[in-house]
Amino acid sequence: MADPLRGWGCRELLLLFLFLGTRWGARAGQIRYSVPEELDKGSFVGNIARDLGLQPGELAERGVRIVSRGRTQLFALNPGSGSLVTAGRIDREELCAQSARCLVSFNILVENTMKIYGVEVEIIDINDNFPRFRDEEVKVKVNENAATGTRLVLPFARDADVGVNSLQSYQLSSNMHFSLDEKSESDGQKYPELVLEQPLDREKVSVHDLLLTALDGGEPILSSTTHVRVVVLDANDNAPQFTRSEYRVSVPENIPVGTRLLTLTATDPDEGINGKLTYVFRNEEDKISETFQLDSNLGEISTVQSLDYEESIFYLMEVVAQDGGALLASAKVVVTVQDVNDNVPEMILTSLASSISEDCLPGTVIALFSVHDGDSGENGEITCSIPRNLPFKLEKSVDNYYHLLTTRALDREEVSDYNITITVIDHGNPPLSTENHISLKVADINDNPPIFPHTSYSTYIPENNPRGISIFSVTAHDPDSGNNAQITYSLAKDTLQGTPLSSYVSINSDTGVLYALGSFDYEQVTELQLWVTASDSGNPPLSSNVSLSLFVLDRNDNAPEILYPTLPTDGSTGVELAPRSAEPGYLVTKVVAVDRDSGQNAWLSYRLLKASEPGLFSVGLHTGEVRTARALLDRDALKQSLVVVVQDHGQPTLSATVTLTVAVADSIPDVLADLGSLEPSANPNDSDLTLYLVVAVAAVSCVFLAFVIMLLALRLRRWHTSRLLQASGGRLTSVPASHFVGMDGVQAFLQTYSHEVSLTADSGKSHLIFPQPNYADTLISHESCEKSEPLLVSEKINANEELEAVQESPSDPGIGRSVRSSLALRRTDFYQRICRPRQIKESLLLRILGII
Repeated sequence: MADPLRGWGCRELLLLFLFLGTRWGARAGQIRYSVPEELDKGSFVGNIARDLGLQPGELAERGVRIVSRGRTQLFALNPGSGSLVTAGRIDREELCAQSARCLVSFNILVENTMKIYGVEVEIIDINDNFPRFRDEEVKVKVNENAATGTRLVLPFARDADVGVNSLQSYQLSSNMHFSLDEKSESDGQKYPELVLEQPLDREKVSVHDLLLTALDGGEPILSSTTHVRVVVLDANDNAPQFTRSEYRVSVPENIPVGTRLLTLTATDPDEGINGKLTYVFRNEEDKISETFQLDSNLGEISTVQSLDYEESIFYLMEVVAQDGGALLASAKVVVTVQDVNDNVPEMILTSLASSISEDCLPGTVIALFSVHDGDSGENGEITCSIPRNLPFKLEKSVDNYYHLLTTRALDREEVSDYNITITVIDHGNPPLSTENHISLKVADINDNPPIFPHTSYSTYIPENNPRGISIFSVTAHDPDSGNNAQITYSLAKDTLQGTPLSSYVSINSDTGVLYALGSFDYEQVTELQLWVTASDSGNPPLSSNVSLSLFVLDRNDNAPEILYPTLPTDGSTGVELAPRSAEPGYLVTKVVAVDRDSGQNAWLSYRLLKASEPGLFSVGLHTGEVRTARALLDRDALKQSLVVVVQDHGQPTLSATVTLTVAVADSIPDVLADLGSLEPSANPNDSDLTLYLVVAVAAVSCVFLAFVIMLLALRLRRWHTSRLLQASGGRLTSVPASHFVGMDGVQAFLQTYSHEVSLTADSGKSHLIFPQPNYADTLISHESCEKSEPLLVSEKINANEELEAVQESPSDPGIGRSVRSSLALRRTDFYQRICRPRQIKESLLLRILGII
């Protein structure tokens, strides 16, 4: 009977449900669909991509997925079509039992935007369940003297469907004694009852077999039957009666197992077996029998297992009291379960970013999680919180979902990782709470340049250092991490005296250690100014600079050099004149020396090392001036030999010596006269004195002839020599002016002690006249040079102009020293090559005297 109805109605009903499902879209932020139950796996539910405002192909790209808590996934996403489909066959009765409306709620997560959309799908019931009786055969007892209209309770059927698909009516097979009546209770259940229409006669018919059919209202109509056997008994004219038709009790869910809930009381005025009552559950479900126990004799109901409010809010049961004569009475029992705060709140982490960049903007989503409490009412209300001292906040989303957001910019150098404790607490009494911990690392960006501990550095290195020696080490610190903190050191490109600094020093790019590439010479380089750059390996790289002053320390590696008197090239010593009339302190000559070193290493002192006449001459300790220590006596020898030593103050001490020959006479003729008046001594060499004098006179005569030839040769070479002197700076070009001790600038360096010599012809004889020496501070008197060579005046003027230019340009003392040295050499050359020919006759004679 049910099969034909079911065959023609399923297709039309399915099309209707699909049509309704596609028309039911997102509304007020909630996406809603409807779908009939029992569809095949993969059946279309709704176009989720369209309702989310996405293209079908964007579901996978945006990481769209279904998130739900604590139940089997009933639906799935089809990335290709962008639709929501069923993940399997859905049984509405399994999900919602007898609820009038069955809603399945879940959430759709868009991963890339961390947005949650609530989805609600209503499961439409279809007529897929038959009304069912618990027993296939039921015995009903009735007394034969039962009055007409007596009602006999029949077993009722249950239908898992709802609405029109649920149980609608009963039908009873035709008979002459009984009719069927239906009673509807407040719970909506229909209860069938037999109504006695005609008196019974057990002797005629002791058993009446009836067929009870239960029908639903679905399309097609489904039905089931049970066999009712009515047994006619002997008379039992009093039926049991309960004190109340309905019993209600409310108990908390945490009562102990075995607690007595209530006691049912029924009475029967009959005696004997007809008055003895037995209490039993009627039509109880398995869940009832598993949870409660009924004492058949006392009517006490107690628990056999713990109650759970979250599983069932109330229990409905029917208790029958039956006497020994088969008469019975029924009563309803409703057990209401009260909720207690026995469930700890739960937190389910849906999405989490394990690390976050320190340059993220405030409001960046770190985590998405949901909270749930199985309790109800205030016991199920939840509050989430995190510590206030963290740069994060919680923001509630839909359906108990929360976002964990940043509230300000992060700094990895301040805090590199966070341990965030999320506390979830309900509002029960006492409240229950749970804590969940989230670890978050702050990813580094290159936002800190390398930092040097000091703004500048200075170090010292002695000259003549070994090649490759370590000079200094600089270290920078970068608070970043990884490649952003890997530091590379380099030197800024610069030059010193036209030479790149990289040819002097190098730096280890990894350690920052500076090395000397060569041996430093203080006389060439006194200071190096370097810039060290520290760069990290970030993208883009950051860098910082620091200045490094490298000072070269002087060592005593240069001995003093004697500038005056210069040693003649022929191996003889120079001769200086000292008149016999000279007073004590008379300036005879001056020893001029320099030292290439500096500081204490260039402090020079002069002393008389050896003298042929001790006590006759003295040498200035700091000036080098040779002066007479006492008045000259007639007994003093004509020729005096002095050895002067020049010594610096370095460690170790270096020195140089010079031998001076001093002729004691007022003029050359006096020298010759003194030599002629000398008596022969015991020395065998004195016998040859006359011969030497004759040779000297002959030599003077030859000088006149040689003078003319030499003067022409010197004039021809003058122009050539002046060019050569411009190109060469001499061997003392680089000597700083400050190293000349006991002198006054360039003129002191050029000071010399010379005599003008005149030649006259009288009676066919040559006379040498020695005027008093000129001890001015210039090398040659201006008058004598101007008279003999006007051309030299312009050269001296040019030299003075250059000297003034040097004095007016103090910005570069190195250039000044070079120019002053050049001027000194030019003036020395001026004396030696131009003015000296005028005194050449005296010089030759004095050399001869030195030999004597």
